[in-house]
Amino acid sequence: MSPEANLAQTFLTLRKSLALLRTRRFGTFWFASLLSNIGTWAQQVAQPWLLLSLGASPFLIGLDAFAMDAPVWAFTLTGGVLADRADRRRVIAVFQSIQMLCPTLLVVLLLTGAVRPWIVICMSLIVGITDALSMPSFQSIVPSIVKSEQIASGLALNSTQFNLSRILGPALAGVLITATGVMGCFVASAVSYLPFILIALWILPRSDASRASGTSLNLHGVAAGVNEIMHDRRLRQALATVLATSFFCGPLVTFIPILVKGTFHGSAGQFSAAVSAFGIGGLVGAAGLLSVGERQDRQRLSSAFALAYGAIVALSATTPWFWSLPVLLGLAGAAMNVSNTCANTVIMTASAPGLRGQTVSLYMLAMRGGMALGGLLTGLSIGVFGMRHALLLNSALALAAHLTLYRQYRNIAPKAPADSRVERATHTPPS
Repeated sequence: MSPEANLAQTFLTLRKSLALLRTRRFGTFWFASLLSNIGTWAQQVAQPWLLLSLGASPFLIGLDAFAMDAPVWAFTLTGGVLADRADRRRVIAVFQSIQMLCPTLLVVLLLTGAVRPWIVICMSLIVGITDALSMPSFQSIVPSIVKSEQIASGLALNSTQFNLSRILGPALAGVLITATGVMGCFVASAVSYLPFILIALWILPRSDASRASGTSLNLHGVAAGVNEIMHDRRLRQALATVLATSFFCGPLVTFIPILVKGTFHGSAGQFSAAVSAFGIGGLVGAAGLLSVGERQDRQRLSSAFALAYGAIVALSATTPWFWSLPVLLGLAGAAMNVSNTCANTVIMTASAPGLRGQTVSLYMLAMRGGMALGGLLTGLSIGVFGMRHALLLNSALALAAHLTLYRQYRNIAPKAPADSRVERATHTPPS
């Protein structure tokens, strides 16, 4: 194929991807998610800064991140069953409402001067539990409101809004922290839940009564579903890639405030800029995926960018100049986003529709659970080795893990495209 034909094909693929934003269901879902995530990221910037201002140690900041992400280990498989067998509209609306109460309570405590580090960590734990129970339902929406051949584009667009919010949220946080202190970020976070909850109740169709009434959370059913999923080598490979990336490289994101304030003696504005740079990189990576053709091997892309992320962690640990940190974080954001989104596409297209919620729960377990455990252990290693040496150790282990996984992937025999499985199955509405 000539370069002109390749370019024309790329633009055609991009145009088809962007056309999803003009559809009623996906477009409305996309914009509501964007607003909600902007508020969430504003709080994500403000919370570690609040903990630092309250005198919290690096271990407590790592513990806060652990409290947010660790519940996926205990609850995400239950959340996957809820996504497969319950009314996803209600699951999302109920748990998002509970989450909305957490920043609201922190605003009240800030106004009264009663906020303490342990309270902030407890709020993170509540958000983490509700996230673990609702995120499989949330992540299962996109494959259910687009055609099977549009799943990759829908996931890339969803990743685009997430990373756009990762830019706008920290930028908003920088303005609010300067103008009103961290409290403004928690107000913005609380308010941002409302549009998404309303959209979940309005735009998403109800599940049929038989599906909702058949909800069962027995351990045998969960174990059988997990066993079936893990027998698929493609799913196993994708999940292992996400787990290694999150466990070894995810702590770079968790400890950006320590890197900025402790290592470079930066300000809140510089912290906001560093987090925004990570989001800009993620947005660029997601936008690039919109023009990637359906036939591209996404597991190979996932492995390649996971290796790149591991190398960037090492560069971030050794750079002596603050100005290079946002550049490296931008590259890290792009690498992480491309790797995880490609792995997620493999997972969504290779999983059976009846097990999609449980498959997504394993993805969330690998991503969020890996980041939680990695953040906690990295917080401990920072106390022993220091910030830079702890990140270097993580980088070396990440590169070793991904090289091993890539060698295993090359030995996986080619199989029929998973999309055919999706096309043959009944398309289930997101309830």
